[in-house]
Order: sequence, then structure tokens, then C-alpha cells
Amino acid sequence: MPPYTITLDEVVFQLQEHHDFKWIRELGRVIRVFDRQDSGNISFAVRKDGETLFVKYAGARGIAYTGEPHTAIRNLKSAVPLYDELSHPALVQMVDHYETGAGYVAVFSWFEGESLHPHDTFPPPAKYTHPESPFFQFRQLSVQDRLASLDTIFSFHEHVEQKGYVAVDFYDGSLMYDFARKEMKICDIDLYRKKPFINTMGRLWGSSRFMSPEEFTSGAEIDGRSNVFVMGATAFALLGGERDRSLSKWEAGRELYEVAARAVRPERSERYGSISEFKAAWDEAQKRS
Repeated sequence: MPPYTITLDEVVFQLQEHHDFKWIRELGRVIRVFDRQDSGNISFAVRKDGETLFVKYAGARGIAYTGEPHTAIRNLKSAVPLYDELSHPALVQMVDHYETGAGYVAVFSWFEGESLHPHDTFPPPAKYTHPESPFFQFRQLSVQDRLASLDTIFSFHEHVEQKGYVAVDFYDGSLMYDFARKEMKICDIDLYRKKPFINTMGRLWGSSRFMSPEEFTSGAEIDGRSNVFVMGATAFALLGGERDRSLSKWEAGRELYEVAARAVRPERSERYGSISEFKAAWDEAQKRS
């Protein structure tokens, strides 16, 4: 079946089939669309009376979505309470959510940041090499600026841990950075789960660049040690060689390298036992660096 073209105000995008978006008119004028997400959500930037909102919608068959709309709707509905439960200055703020005739909407305050995994506009290898790629630009920032962003990420996930949750599907696509204000925010926690959480899928959702071995293992518990691995992988993505976790690719000194390297050890028992323990070691190493 050929794709179906939708025009909403200033944007044109494609779906696998027709869908009614009349509900969005009440929110304002559509100025941007994010329609290539494999989660089943389609998102919009909407402007009204000088205010911009970010609107996440489940219910339409996006061009990159291989699942069923009802699955995307269920996932978005189940994610809504997380944004209240895990509310934090580092997390984008949800302001409303409701059902439409054929789907579900979550509305967020707008954050003037750019995704660090711009897979539509700068797919790899351009993500890593193109001077206009947000990820490339972020990697040109000073080590201190990037360390400040990592502190934001680690602090949020320490908060997540203290609330009794684990991060699932966290990767650089979950990160947005405002270059003008030097501010990092986490923008997607839809698949975070209450502890204890057992992997019943085998390969969980997420990017293999960030995932712990447990996230590939059916029956494994996803816990604080799993998230320690994810935080270590994040450090290597923003300060090192991403998958190449050698010291030669690392930009922030041996003290911090040793902390990050311990965090990503394949053997769970050799990692830090929790995000709090990892962050304490990271903070202490940063003082010594």
C-alpha cells in the first residue's frame, strides 16, 4: 500500500493509512512534525498565542512503525504516570494528556533543545562527522560542559533509582541539549519500569550501544547494576569512543575513566551496586581529576 500524505498547517508527512488529526487544531498551529519514530508515536511542535508545545500522539500508523496502533496507545497511556512520579528539573514537563477519538495525546512544555541522536537528519556516520549534526557539535564542547551534562543525567537516574524505578530504552535519543543555555534534558522515559523488573523479551527495547548484557537475556533482572552499565555507556558516548571504550579515546582523565570502565564491566558483580554508589565514585574521581 502506498503511503498516505497528511498536511497540517506548515507540515507535510506520510502515514501508512489515513488518520484524522482534527483534534490537534485546538492546541494551535502545527509548525513541525517528528514522524519517523519506531515507537508508534508521532510528535508535533504546536504554537498558539506565542507559546510552543510538544505533542506526542499514539494511534496513527507512522511510516516507520511496524506494530499495531493499539500497542502504541497502551504504551503511551502507561507512560503518562511516569512523568508525574519521576518529575525532576532534568525531565521534560508533561502538562496534559487525554484520549482522542482514535488515539491518545500527551502534551509537554517545549524545550528548545536538539536531539543528540538525530537519526532522520544526520544518520550515522553523518551524526558523528557532519559539522551541523547536534551530536558532533556537542562533542566539540569543552570537557567541563560535557561533564555538567553527565551530572544532570546521573542525578536524574539517581532520582529514578530512589523512586524505585529502572531505566529501560535510555540512549542518546533520550537526550536533548540546548546549546544557547548549555542545558541538558531527558525527553523520553516512556519505557522506564518499577522494580523489580524481569526481562521477558530477550532483547529489550533500546540501542545496543548503551544496553547491559542483562538487557539481551531473557529471565534476567534489570536493576541498579544494569542502570550503572547504561550510565557508564553514556559516559563513553559523550566523553569517549562510544563502543570503543579504550583509554586512548577517553577525554576526561584516567580517574574518571576508571569509574566509567568499572561501570560497563560485563560481569554484574564487578560493577557498582547502584547508581548512587556509581555517582559517588564519579563525583569523588572528578574532585581528584
